[in-house]
Amino acid sequence: MEKLVIEGGRPLTGAIQIHGAKNAALPILAACLLASGTHTLQNVPNLLDIDTMLHILRSLGCRAEQQGDTVTITTSTVHSSHIPEELMGQMRSSIFLMGPLLARFGSVTVYQPGGCAIGERKIDLHLKGLQALGAEIEEFSNKIVCTAETLQGNEIFLDFPSVGATENIMMAAVRAEGTTTIYNAAREPEIQDLQNFLNAMGADIIGAGTDTITIRGVTTLSPCTYRIIPDRIVAGTFLVAAAATRGNITLERVNPAHLTSVIHVLKRAGVQIIADGDIIHVSCKARPKAVERIVTSPHPSFPTDLQSQVMVLLSLADGLSVMKETIFEGRFKHVDELSRMGADIRVDMSSAFIRGVPRLYGATVEATDLRAGAALVIAGLAAHGTTIVEQIHHIDRGYDRIEHMLVRLGASVRRQAPVPSE
Repeated sequence: MEKLVIEGGRPLTGAIQIHGAKNAALPILAACLLASGTHTLQNVPNLLDIDTMLHILRSLGCRAEQQGDTVTITTSTVHSSHIPEELMGQMRSSIFLMGPLLARFGSVTVYQPGGCAIGERKIDLHLKGLQALGAEIEEFSNKIVCTAETLQGNEIFLDFPSVGATENIMMAAVRAEGTTTIYNAAREPEIQDLQNFLNAMGADIIGAGTDTITIRGVTTLSPCTYRIIPDRIVAGTFLVAAAATRGNITLERVNPAHLTSVIHVLKRAGVQIIADGDIIHVSCKARPKAVERIVTSPHPSFPTDLQSQVMVLLSLADGLSVMKETIFEGRFKHVDELSRMGADIRVDMSSAFIRGVPRLYGATVEATDLRAGAALVIAGLAAHGTTIVEQIHHIDRGYDRIEHMLVRLGASVRRQAPVPSE
């Protein structure tokens, strides 16, 4: 397996552009199935998860091609609504295909999705939402078959504001008869992006970004050209990396409004941040300050996807910080790896108590999931000595060649290919 070799101790300086949002692109790629014809999506990141989704779409009969950050997908040739088990096992976001396939073809067969091992992520809210629209669901050992001659609009209340369930229900409801209202809907920017894409195809949806989304069903949708929003988690990762290395960088093609809670936390830590249009300037000249308490929670609160990265910054801060994780129970696996580098972190149930240390030290560590991997890269950049991050395929799921972006900012990072066995 490939590794990242990082020589730490260099402040990040310079400017980079932030690529498109993985968590917006994946459901939008799935939503292309709702309209027969050729779609063009721009600002699509070149990631392992995108490759997997395109592979799944091709297995269903689509013609899909990515050149640079543009994806062209033709859905008129789809011949199957049965998603291969081996492909679903590679990526949790494959579950997004349920709603659009059911809406267009009246049936879909899926398997339990895979993805990062960060805790239990049930799909029961997805299934309950589709059932509320009139789908019949049969569950076998590991296979789920959904059928519906027609979908009927309904009022749906989500027990938890699940991003995936909200998006799956939206995609199914656009072709349902009548009006669907989702209460306690997730409010993430990626849901707003999906609404905008569906409306560009001819859907009638309002409310994304609030906790109530209303979808009026339509009979036809048409292909379109659409540009994906910038990735707020990638942007947040680089904000933290600049602060942790006492750097000074500029992020271009970002939406600061998507990062309000993160910027607030970083400012509490003493980081200097200035937002100007689609540009963010970030610098940190002194040791960061501890932040008394941070709680991960659904948007617009502090995102769980930036918890591990910010924990690295707090491990270098002056004082004691507390991080409480309320979304995924398995999202502290990076703590043991950070401890190898000299961090002083104690975990008690869902809370991590981080006592800042003056410096971290290079070590060989393992990326246990996507965001933990990004955190370990930040730790390596800030540490004294050499850090080797293993299992970086996790990182490649969400960052488009992260080492190239970091090198442009003056970091010493290289990707090391595996040594061939004799």
